Amino acid sequence: MVWTPLHAKIHRTMRSRHLFERNQRLLIAVSGGQDSLCLIKLLLDLQSKWGWDLGIAHCDHRWRSDSEANALHVENLAKTWGISFYLETANEPINSEAAARDWRYQALSAIAQTNNYQYIVTGHTASDRAETLLYNLIRGTGADGLQALTWQRPLTTGIVLVRPLLEITRSQTEQFCQEFKLPIWEDSTNQDLQYARNRIRQELIPYLRHNFNPQVESALAQTAELLQAEVEYLEKAAQQFREKAMSWGIGHEEDSLIAPFPLRLNRRVLQKAPLALQRRVMRQVLQQILTDAPSFEHIEKLTALIIAPNRSQTDPFPGGAIAQVEGDWICLK
Repeated sequence: MVWTPLHAKIHRTMRSRHLFERNQRLLIAVSGGQDSLCLIKLLLDLQSKWGWDLGIAHCDHRWRSDSEANALHVENLAKTWGISFYLETANEPINSEAAARDWRYQALSAIAQTNNYQYIVTGHTASDRAETLLYNLIRGTGADGLQALTWQRPLTTGIVLVRPLLEITRSQTEQFCQEFKLPIWEDSTNQDLQYARNRIRQELIPYLRHNFNPQVESALAQTAELLQAEVEYLEKAAQQFREKAMSWGIGHEEDSLIAPFPLRLNRRVLQKAPLALQRRVMRQVLQQILTDAPSFEHIEKLTALIIAPNRSQTDPFPGGAIAQVEGDWICLK
């Protein structure tokens, strides 16, 4: 085996960030593109040092005419490497990026659960992290959206999603694939500029690289890394304030029989918190009662009740819940 600087870097990253345990079962999501081929090659080469049991999963969204041939290509690679192969094919073509992502993670989780894999591993890179930051920034987001694509996160009980390549750029994975002559399957949809992410990748990033910073992808990925640590800290601090301020129907048994959300927040506790934590507390509360992610407007109108006059109330949130000031309390019902 040829040991490259990229092998050494990934090996160090996995150890320092505690991404994996030894002797675990890893399910690798392989599309056939350069990032996923770079990932599986690295993990295969490191397998003897970590004692992993590797498997390959491929998800066919059926949105390209060559998707079946793409799946067969990945299956043949798995056979060549002597690795278990799992294929999940969509019942009908999935044409939305968001819907495809949701379906893909559901499919990968189901494969992992059925076959006793503890980790699902994807080939997201620093370039993906930079593109996600720009994509969410353009759409409007807070620090949480800007730090998206974290190193690891739980997907379901007992299964963790891991992204070991977040410090590697797409140009580095391309160079690695060329060095080892890995057979990349070119995805034609990556060139389709009707998708916003492709326009960011094909037009915006090259423009920024040429006119502002040749290392813009790494710089943005580092920004996301810094924000990740800050978001984790703020989330924990907000949770502590929320727990101090919140009670569930205590002393309001009659109301709790009527109101679907017998939730109260003590305004005196929340008034001691900085605005950033107040907003984050309200975001956490709304995540409990809304089916979709709360918007900036939802968070702001609930936060405003912290200092609003008695009997002030919001208009209904999606689903019908209303927040009202009752003395020292904000009551959601």
